[in-house]
Amino acid sequence: MKLNKAQRTQVKLRLGLSGASGFGKSYSALLLAFGITNDWSKIAIIDTENSSANLYAHLGGFNVLSLNEPYSPERYIEAIRTCENSQIEVIIIDSITHEWSGKGGCLQIHEKLGGRFQDWAKVSPRHQAFIDAILKSTCHIITTVRKKVDYSMDTDMNGRAKVTKLGMKEITREGFEYELTLNFEIINDKHLVKVSKDRTGLFMDKPEFIIHKGTGAKLIAWCNEGVSLDEAKAEIQEATTIDGLKHIYSKYSSLQKQIHPMLIKRKNELEGISSQVIEKENIINPTKIETNGTSSK
Repeated sequence: MKLNKAQRTQVKLRLGLSGASGFGKSYSALLLAFGITNDWSKIAIIDTENSSANLYAHLGGFNVLSLNEPYSPERYIEAIRTCENSQIEVIIIDSITHEWSGKGGCLQIHEKLGGRFQDWAKVSPRHQAFIDAILKSTCHIITTVRKKVDYSMDTDMNGRAKVTKLGMKEITREGFEYELTLNFEIINDKHLVKVSKDRTGLFMDKPEFIIHKGTGAKLIAWCNEGVSLDEAKAEIQEATTIDGLKHIYSKYSSLQKQIHPMLIKRKNELEGISSQVIEKENIINPTKIETNGTSSK
């Protein structure tokens, strides 16, 4: 265990957009993505909504990956990997609701296993793998999720059953919002949004507003504050000594987990270069080969 000073690093966004059907989740997500990249070709939308993303083709030349049933966690993960391998910068998953409640999604997988509580032991790891694919992605990720009216069955003072309306509830596994950097709730069909979670501090306690390109631009500026993983990678490649690598490891304390494999690889490269130089020197000047710790005279 080791204490390190707090250090702000550049991050990839994990944004959520929730709202009822027809409230403009896909459209808002695309505007956010363009504000982040300023390049439509660097945006991909994983479309589970019957190719509805193509309705917004007039906005720009973004990429579409149509994902049909079964909506298993593994197929979502494969779609994310496909986007990452295509040099995409922003992935929109529209929507994640199907991974949970769609055909072939987690609820249906659980039901087919028997629907018992203990059957979640087989389903939960698969769902968590999907969440991990989002959290560990090298891209900025925007997720959309449907909302529905949530009700509860209560008892009044006279002992009679009554239905109580609790408000709108996201159709995905409870707790997903906690994983996000920021969550926008679209509250009506006029596309007005409010923030339910905001680690950036940019929108909390602000009045409702409509998402536009400038919203994404503001977010990417926040992301780019702090030390950069790309800068750390470049310094590692330029390092020529082991001491230099040690300095880089200390300098980027908040990135140590990510850069450790790169540091080991570069260390091995430098040690290999050093060994080759010594071997070459010994071939050219054999009289300098040390014997029992002393040079030949």
